Order: sequence, then structure tokens, then C-alpha cells
Amino acid sequence: MTSINRRNFVKQVSAGTTGLIGAGPLIKSGFARQSPNNTVNIAIMGIHSRGGGLSEGFAKLPNVNVSVLCDIDENLLPKAVADVEKVCSKRAKTETDIRRVMDNKDIDAVVIAAPNHWHALATIWACQAGKDVYVEKPASYNISEGRHMVEAARKYDRIVQIGTQNRSRPLIQAAVDYLHAGKLGKIHMIRCLLFRPRESIGHKLDGPVPKGVNYDLWLGPAQWRPFNENRFHYNWHWFWNTGNGETGNNGPHYADIARWILKKYEHPVRIQSMGHQDVHDSDQETPTNQFSIMEYSDNTRVQIEVRNGYTNAEDGLRMGLLVYGSEGWMRLGSDDWKTFFGRKEEPGPRMTEDEANAKVDTLNVRGTGDEPHLLNFIDAVRSRNRQSLNAEILEGHLSTSLCHLANIAYRARRQVVFDSKKEVFPGDSEANKYLSRDYRSPFTIPTKD
Repeated sequence: MTSINRRNFVKQVSAGTTGLIGAGPLIKSGFARQSPNNTVNIAIMGIHSRGGGLSEGFAKLPNVNVSVLCDIDENLLPKAVADVEKVCSKRAKTETDIRRVMDNKDIDAVVIAAPNHWHALATIWACQAGKDVYVEKPASYNISEGRHMVEAARKYDRIVQIGTQNRSRPLIQAAVDYLHAGKLGKIHMIRCLLFRPRESIGHKLDGPVPKGVNYDLWLGPAQWRPFNENRFHYNWHWFWNTGNGETGNNGPHYADIARWILKKYEHPVRIQSMGHQDVHDSDQETPTNQFSIMEYSDNTRVQIEVRNGYTNAEDGLRMGLLVYGSEGWMRLGSDDWKTFFGRKEEPGPRMTEDEANAKVDTLNVRGTGDEPHLLNFIDAVRSRNRQSLNAEILEGHLSTSLCHLANIAYRARRQVVFDSKKEVFPGDSEANKYLSRDYRSPFTIPTKD
């Protein structure tokens, strides 16, 4: 299979766009090209964990108004409103049903920090409603959803950014530029390390839905299961009905950098994954330790290594990448990167985050935190230039798919072969069933005719 470049892939995806009809309204509106001084009104969907930080992050930006905070758990709203008000001295309105947010013509953009199983449907509804979208990683719950998100963004001409904020960090940008310049030779393998010990979630019985929680709306597209505290706030990550395990949780951050380094606008063709819940006796369904390897058509490889048990670091690195080239290797961490060359591993160029930030000639924008990435999104909303996005939805779909492919191979318990152009496993009905899911009416994502 030959590699296809970004432009051809965009054309290929756009050509497949069909009518997308969800349970949300279709509104012909949107944010026209505006002055940087014009206010962008945003709504936040999901405020329990990541959404809280994003609410405050957007509230700090000039001429950005966090107008609405939306969550199915009414108990969380008062604190979230107060936290935003502390930042910007403005009091946001609240909603519990995202569909009412989509009906609000005053909202220019929706920030989606709800659980993974809601990412695609909320994004598509927002695009249909003429709103731009900032959606947290992973871009989608499955590969089919990611494709539909790309199609919706193209059909409704929306700005859609993925929350892989490393794309906007000067430290990571400098590392990628160094590698793209060929300084490490030909890159043949990248290891993504996710060594993050987690405690057991234990066992809990099903029980009544807490007061103030709209559980039916929280489940949305997912299949019905009785309420269980262990499958609710944050722990939903560890259940296949709503989450994608650690590979799909933190994996997209590092898989995205790996694909960026490799300049890949195709999917891997051979995928293997093994793992198990090795440590804890708990309700968790996804593995605590998982080793996955994806091979592209040119034999370059990306590995995603998850260790949620107690573990050592590798070369002092617990979360980051090890990049292997024909001339040497790079250790790419959160705070710095270093290179080593030849058989004797002679130290080469290196850079700290402070050094990378010092090279950035922009006012009040530094490489730590979310601010550069959020500003990148807001700038694109105003300019209507999706090409200026650092993590546009197509990038998010391709990078998230690495993690989905790993999980599919894990669940199939064998090597799988993927057709990158058609996005299917040829003649493999068992693997193909994981490309999509059965959706619970009316929270359905349409399939193409």
C-alpha cells in the first residue's frame, strides 16, 4: 500500500461526506470572519474533570466568554460556576441537556469534555448547529465515529480542534522540527510510554442513581447498564461501554506525536496487542498493562506501552516517547528532550522546556499548560481558517485510530490486518464489529448510504 499525503487524504475523506442526521437540530448559523477583538461565546460540555480546567482556561483568554456550563450532574454546577467567576468575574449560565446548548444561537463554539462515548455525537450535533468545536482526546470512541466527525466538519464547514495540546507546545514542536530535518537519520520505530501506576477501583454493587444526575442522558449513545458508582465519574474510562482504557485515555497524546514525527497520513496495516489486568482484583474491564505494536506499509512501527501497575521508569522516563533512527535515538519527555548518537551513544543536541519557550516570540504565550492550544483554536474560530489549527479533526482521527486499532487487536486476541483506505479489516467480521457500535436511540450516529 502506498502512502498518501495530507492533501490527498483530505480529498478522499471529503468525497465520502454524506448527510449526517442526528437527534439534534440543524441550524444554519456560525461565526463569520471576525476581528480579534470580537467576543467568542463558548459552552462547556462536561465539567467534572478535564472540563473544569478547560472552563477556567478559556475564561482567562481575552474576548472569550464562557457563557454556558453543561453537565448531567447538577451537583457539580455551583462550584464550576464559582470557579469560572473567580477567573473572569462573569457568571456562566448552566444547562443539564446538551441539546438545549445546541439550540442556543448565541453560542459560537462548544467545548466537549464529556466521556469518550459522547465525543462524536456532540461534535456532529454542534457542526450541524453551526458551531465550532474543541473536543478532548480521544477524538472518538471508535474509528467509524472519527470518520463521521471529519465528514461533519467538512460538510458544515466547521472549525474542529482536538485537545492534543502537545501540538501547540514549543518544546514538542522543536523536537519534531529537529527530527523532520533528518538529524537522527531515518526513523524506524517510536515507543510511546504510558507508565502511570493506578490504584484498584475495587468492587461496587449497582445502586440507585444519585439525586441530580440525569443518568439516561449520561449514557447517551452507550448501551444501557444499571447505575454503578464504579462506572461513573472518571472510572468510566475502564469499561468498554463508555471508555477505551489507558491506551485510549492517555495514549492519543503520545500516539499523536509519534504519527506527527513519522508524517503519516495513512493508518497502520498490521496491528498486535497483548495485555491483562495483572495487578488488581476489581470491576475494571480494560487491561492495567497493555503492549501494542502497529506497523505501517513501509515497515515503520509505533508501540504503545501501558503500565498501570507498579513499575520502573525507562531512562528516567515514565510518560513520553523514545524515538529510534538510523543515526541515533531521542528521549522525548514532558520537560525536555535529549539525543544520543552511534554505538557509543554520544550525547547530541538537547533542549529544555524553558529553552524552547524562550525562543517563542509571542506575547504571554508559553509552552506550559493549555493556553497556546486554546488560543490556537480561538484564533481559527475568528479567522475561519481550519488549516491554521494545530490539531484539526483529521489529525485527531488518524492519531486516535492508532489507539483504537491497538484495542481492537487486544480484544480480538490476535494480529489484525487493516485496509487504510477503506478503513476496514478485509474479511474479518470479528475485528470489524469493533469499528462501530450499537447505538441507543435517539442518540444515534448515522452510517453512510
